[in-house]
Amino acid sequence: MDVERAEAALVEHYPRLVRLGYLLLPPALGRHRRSLTAHALAQSALPRGRVAKEKPPLPAQRGSGPASASAGGVDTEYAYLRMRVVRGALAAPRPPRLGRWELGWLPRRRPLLPQVAGLRLFPGAGGADEVALEQALSAVSGPGRAAFVLRGLEGLGDGDVVRLLDAAGVAAPEEALTEANGVRVPAGSRDRPLLESPEFDACSLQARPTDLMRRRQHGRAALVAAVALGVCGILLGVPGDGWGRDGAAAPLYARNLSAELALDPAKLTRVEPAAWRDASRSDHAVWPTRGELAEDRELLRRALAVWARPGEGVAVTATPGTAPGPAAGPPQLLYAGVVDGASVVLLHDGLRVVRYAEPRDGTEGPVALDFARTDAASDASAGAVLLTRSDGNARYLMAPWVTGLAVTDLLNPGDTGTPVKRRADGVTEPVTSPPLGQQTCTAWSALRVSSAGREDPYLVTDLGEITPAHLTYGEPGAAPKDPLSADAEAALARTACQLSSVATAGVRTVNTWAFATQELPEDNGTGRWVCARAETWRGTGSRASVQFLPPADDPATPGAVTVRVEDRPACGPREPRVLSGVLWKAAGGTWYLLAAGSSEVTSITASGDVEASAEGRLLAAEATQGAKADVTASLEGGGELKPLAGEAP
Repeated sequence: MDVERAEAALVEHYPRLVRLGYLLLPPALGRHRRSLTAHALAQSALPRGRVAKEKPPLPAQRGSGPASASAGGVDTEYAYLRMRVVRGALAAPRPPRLGRWELGWLPRRRPLLPQVAGLRLFPGAGGADEVALEQALSAVSGPGRAAFVLRGLEGLGDGDVVRLLDAAGVAAPEEALTEANGVRVPAGSRDRPLLESPEFDACSLQARPTDLMRRRQHGRAALVAAVALGVCGILLGVPGDGWGRDGAAAPLYARNLSAELALDPAKLTRVEPAAWRDASRSDHAVWPTRGELAEDRELLRRALAVWARPGEGVAVTATPGTAPGPAAGPPQLLYAGVVDGASVVLLHDGLRVVRYAEPRDGTEGPVALDFARTDAASDASAGAVLLTRSDGNARYLMAPWVTGLAVTDLLNPGDTGTPVKRRADGVTEPVTSPPLGQQTCTAWSALRVSSAGREDPYLVTDLGEITPAHLTYGEPGAAPKDPLSADAEAALARTACQLSSVATAGVRTVNTWAFATQELPEDNGTGRWVCARAETWRGTGSRASVQFLPPADDPATPGAVTVRVEDRPACGPREPRVLSGVLWKAAGGTWYLLAAGSSEVTSITASGDVEASAEGRLLAAEATQGAKADVTASLEGGGELKPLAGEAP
């Protein structure tokens, strides 16, 4: 086979070869590394020298792939390149993960090119069907995944798949084919199969920066570590592979009785499994001690030492308003075990939940320490704690009073949820995370939790912290309830994607309230006015927004945000009254000024570019595009109410 013809085939079919490599690589690599490795596999598939001596297995009959049209010409070269990509993808190792970091892993024959510094690259996000396909393929072996992809993407028959896998070095290709037969995935769209989705197109990539602050911290930590290593190498010789007694902790800086007790794993508070049943409250203080490593003194000693004195190489995060300092005394042990290749320890000191994570088996590698406030938690806000988050999935440790668990899509009203399995120690299987920080929002997952002592389940969702936020619905002054009604689900479907604006802000609860319903002019249907308020654990820093939801064919169509305010009592128990307005264009092309207020409003007046007034709490007046108007409302018993003034959307 001539190398120049193989190069022509590589250029012609490069996007398909990259897609094939991306689908065959282990999902545990992460979308960024899979994309770069897929390009490296396609580029390294070109043989060295002037001729390729190895003959590829050619398809016995026609299929859908580029190589199945004939047995000669450029299709033969494509078959050779495809075999090389399959062989390289199956030889790629599967690294253990700790959140976003790879734990002490360097791939065999790590490609020199392509390499990207300072950016994270990944294909565009797909829908629920693509996510289901990704999860189904991650559950099978590499050869099984290869058999499924070669048959579905390349259109090869079973015999051709067996021959290709055999040429790629698979020991039992027939077993791989049998495993592929067991994969059950959605059918995909009507115009193309799921394997052709942009979700798996590693040639159309999106770029995002890496964590800039953490990157600078790691740079400074690397410089300090290099200097320290040089000094230690001169004075003491090169250290061994194992950690010392205190792991990644910094040197001792003080000694007192309270500090000594807080560092002693034997002094940790341990709660019995059934203690929560007779307790006077339901929060983290009554969680039992769980996990297979709860008696691992060395792991617990390292976790306590790093909590008291985190070294320069420890990645420390804390929710806003949470002090990252040491414990005042012996904390409570909630969990210690192995999750997704990491040893994780959860501790509680009455005010905070602290998560410590290190590489499994105590080997050196990245260490994470995360703090979150949990004071005055309820059974709903203390129902789950995040253990790990990786590649769009998360695992949680559930409270002992949780009796049922399901994951539901908030953008799909009426979704009853998919049950989530839990281990005996309360750790869940991987659960899809919401699309935080992404441009597209096609699904928003939440956990539907059933608890002992509660008649109805409640909803919590991941907002980028180790404690999920509790979602409620209803008027602030009337004890908001869990969003289980049809009206609540319809409102959440159109506002859930706005939850990204309050991510990583230390949010405890998010309440959504439909404060008005308005019949639109020219028989354009019914619009709804919704106010959403996010309360924080620290009390301050709350955020509220008003949204107008015009009629839409898609129940998940986002509404229009009219205003956002921060650290104000608006839409909360202290100030439940609300007034808002928006310019809206009817289907016939006429512009209108729409305004609505809560139940205390008796009349609304507009002045400026639009002069109008209306009795009651709704107003609709003809306007021009770009018109500016001041809206005020009169209240029952006297007084005036103005719209919320804050950040424009």
